[in-house]
Amino acid sequence: MIRFFERLQSIDRRVVFLFVAICVVLPFLFPFRLPVAVGRSTRGLFDEIEGLPEGSIVMLAGDYSPDGMPELQPMTLAVYRHCFSRNLRVISVCLWPEGPPLVEAAHQQVAAEYGKEYGVDYVNLGYTTGGPNAMVEMGTSIPGLFPRDFYLTPVEELPLMRKISNFADIAFLVSISAGTPGTREWVQQVQSRFDVPMGAGVTAVSAPNFYPYMESGQLLGLLGGMAGAAEYEILIEQPGTAARGMDAQSAVHLLIILFVVLGNISYLLSRRRESEA
Repeated sequence: MIRFFERLQSIDRRVVFLFVAICVVLPFLFPFRLPVAVGRSTRGLFDEIEGLPEGSIVMLAGDYSPDGMPELQPMTLAVYRHCFSRNLRVISVCLWPEGPPLVEAAHQQVAAEYGKEYGVDYVNLGYTTGGPNAMVEMGTSIPGLFPRDFYLTPVEELPLMRKISNFADIAFLVSISAGTPGTREWVQQVQSRFDVPMGAGVTAVSAPNFYPYMESGQLLGLLGGMAGAAEYEILIEQPGTAARGMDAQSAVHLLIILFVVLGNISYLLSRRRESEA
């Protein structure tokens, strides 16, 4: 046993990397389904969407780019699944030019799962410039700011858009955001000005900046990073990539703890042998 710990001190670092890679990949192939504790902010977003009357219109703002997909795309998918399972209708807007294709990929995937029809149950209005100014303009006329959708179809040809004039027709707003313009601007320019009920999903590193909005009631729910996305997947009873990602993260953390313990035992044993010698 002592020789085993002594050999650990000279182990090739590539062996360590291999174990880490196994811990990352294995949960995606064989999910562990580790328990996930759901936080108050995640449950707040779930409860708000769960309580909307059937047929209500939800606006989702997808303000992120491919580098934010690991944390934010699972949130978008989970929100769509929740909305479509409740027979809510969703329109999506983007103030980041990289956002529309990501939102559309999520739309198509979830719409196929629930048999939803484009233009009737959901619409992707695509990207517009202007940031906060565009948000304010939507308060006057959403079709005026988005005369055509992501596919360049005139919005008056889409049955769902005939029911929408401005924020007065939006039952709930969800901002999925990786930066600026994003959740902060949606709160300041839309929630505060037009009194639109709102929730959000943001990256883990920026989540602490938005908890004051939760405490003030300006945000009714908040998803923070992959953990928040995993919590939401658990609430809608559809574990996805975020839940598997948390399994992988937990497995790697346990592996690191194991390596630290073994490394310290090996070090102490080697010191003991040296002192005896």
